[in-house]
Amino acid sequence: MTDLEPALTRTPRPTRVVVADDESMFRASLRQLLTVPPHVIKQVYGVDVGAGFDVIGEAGSGEDAISVVRATKPDLLLVDLLMPRLTGLDVLREIQSCGGGPHTVVLAGAIDRRQLLAAIRLGARGVVLKDSTTELLFEAMISVIAGGSWLGKTLVADLMDLVGAPAKDTDSVFKPQFGLTAREREVLALVVAGYANKEIARKCSVSEETVKHHLTRMFDKVGASNRLELAMVASQSGLIGQ
Repeated sequence: MTDLEPALTRTPRPTRVVVADDESMFRASLRQLLTVPPHVIKQVYGVDVGAGFDVIGEAGSGEDAISVVRATKPDLLLVDLLMPRLTGLDVLREIQSCGGGPHTVVLAGAIDRRQLLAAIRLGARGVVLKDSTTELLFEAMISVIAGGSWLGKTLVADLMDLVGAPAKDTDSVFKPQFGLTAREREVLALVVAGYANKEIARKCSVSEETVKHHLTRMFDKVGASNRLELAMVASQSGLIGQ
């Protein structure tokens, strides 16, 4: 092995993306957007997308989406909620049953609360409404690729309304068995409200690294693997304050 080879191995590569949507014009728009050079995306939209994106496959139906994902093994799947024959939820269900699927962001013109909860339970790491800004789409994709989760504030509110109302008794708002500190409870409330790490850091006057540290500790204490699960457990267990 030459001295050059290890450096080449560490070279970041574009995120490999499959786009699944039954509207060909929407797929074409997404493909064009994702081929914009990373430095231009950062300059225009203010989002650092690393090495950028490589659209390695497209699908116009749920059945095709499953086939393309199996054939190409992408890093990220952008899938429309409503497609012919098999819906986006059907695609998620099939991919989850096989295991080892890509990170997935669901795209939706509109989504009701039960569809939202179903998408999360079926493994979607992000849900983006189609009328969202381009910046939000990029932010959702980057968050999901990094192993996180992403929902807009409106969708977080819908999710919380669905999984249950918060406890009102202040003595039982924070279950003692979870052992959350006062700062962790403060961060949790902001997570449930839909704030990103940067916004939480600013509101709490701490660094983003500190916010990440609090989240990691809360994941361990509560038994959640991501922000959405944390928010759901918080609501169902009465961890959310008034």
